[in-house]
Amino acid sequence: MGETSSSESLLYLTDEQLRQGIEAMYFAYRGFTADPDRILTTMAYGRAHHRAIHFIKRAPGTTVTNLLAILGVTKQSLNRVLRTLIEDGLVESRVGSADRRERNMYLTEAGEALENRLSDAQRARMRAAFRDAGPDAVAGFRRVLESMMDRDLKRQYLSLRDTGQ
Repeated sequence: MGETSSSESLLYLTDEQLRQGIEAMYFAYRGFTADPDRILTTMAYGRAHHRAIHFIKRAPGTTVTNLLAILGVTKQSLNRVLRTLIEDGLVESRVGSADRRERNMYLTEAGEALENRLSDAQRARMRAAFRDAGPDAVAGFRRVLESMMDRDLKRQYLSLRDTGQ
């Protein structure tokens, strides 16, 4: 039998290869979140706070409804996180200009500073990993992640990516 190309052999992954990929994702996620987790712990915050801060930075003025859709959490959970961030002076909630019932979320100067600290650590880790892996791996990694997303999640992801913020 002739040899198969590396891309062709990817179509026939064994259960063991898939298990290794799953485990690699778990450990990579632990590494990816370790630096921000250390910062958050000193402030008595968790990953939910980090995710809220991240997406408020990505889309200043975003609504609670939009955050609920992006984060996939309950309204009660998000309200608890936002209340803490607002009370601590990291997020500002403003009445919507088009609809006064809406609340638009913005990071304060202190919120921007915290978001930068959290993201800088993750960017440094990703930059080093991408540099080590090379440009072909970067494009392939993104394609794999996008292929794992459900249709609705991918639509949300692409709409955020396309905003260019």
